[in-house]
Amino acid sequence: MRIFNFSAGPAVLPEEVLRTAAAEMLDWHGSGMSVMEMSHRGKEFIAIAEQAEADLRALLAIPANYKVLFLQGGAIGENAIVPMNLVHGFTVADYVNTGEWSKKSLKEAKKYVNVNVAASAEDRAFSYVPERATWQLTPGAAYVHICSNETIGGVEYHWTPDTGDVPLVADMSSQILSRPVDVAKYGVIYGGAQKNIGPAGLTIVVVRDDLLDRALPITPSAFHWKEQAAADSMLNTPPTYAIYIAGLVFRWLLAQGGVAAIEQRNIAKAKLLYDCLDASGFYRARCGARTARG
Repeated sequence: MRIFNFSAGPAVLPEEVLRTAAAEMLDWHGSGMSVMEMSHRGKEFIAIAEQAEADLRALLAIPANYKVLFLQGGAIGENAIVPMNLVHGFTVADYVNTGEWSKKSLKEAKKYVNVNVAASAEDRAFSYVPERATWQLTPGAAYVHICSNETIGGVEYHWTPDTGDVPLVADMSSQILSRPVDVAKYGVIYGGAQKNIGPAGLTIVVVRDDLLDRALPITPSAFHWKEQAAADSMLNTPPTYAIYIAGLVFRWLLAQGGVAAIEQRNIAKAKLLYDCLDASGFYRARCGARTARG
């Protein structure tokens, strides 16, 4: 019997995905191998990775001038990898502090660049997203960083900040694939897979081509976006099984009607929850976080 799983991550996977993975565990498509056993440079796994990327591009309508990377380290690791890849030749990066995940991002970034906290919600216990008009952005900053959904405090962006010519970078770990996103408004989107996409261990990075030449010289090759993009995310051995499961989830999402259809399902699920809370007379709902999985 399957249980209800409300964990923040690793979170629930569609049953259809788990059944497919179980059926293919010992022999993937007549290859005589489990995906866990495949060489990441073999034709079988390369086909899996290519299909996963193609399906993710379709789900998010990712423009051709963006690279999709399947990396490791999770969003916490990417908090350091982002500045390492974007601050060469720059002195300041702007961050909007809306809660616990933003604070972790700030902490890591300060090791590599001067951080300007352009706006903060700390004055009201991280219960809101500061209005864009209040942000004190740095002219010529390397980038502006946000966390699009602060799951601990329950604060979510329902709009995309306009940062002008400065690239907008977003940690979308808990929000990605829960609703449509205009990728072209962002310089970088990243997130750990374990909330909406697949098993822990895989990190998705979507990065605009023109931002690939800004890495610090100290950036390790395995975390260097340009080097990984040139190697199709296979400069080192990638998290192969996690990519395979993510690909199954992408295929499942497409079969449900894509991200727009999943958004409507998520809105309906959220309404059930918040209507119940509002009717209780005891609980008061502040904000909600939506996820992609059914």
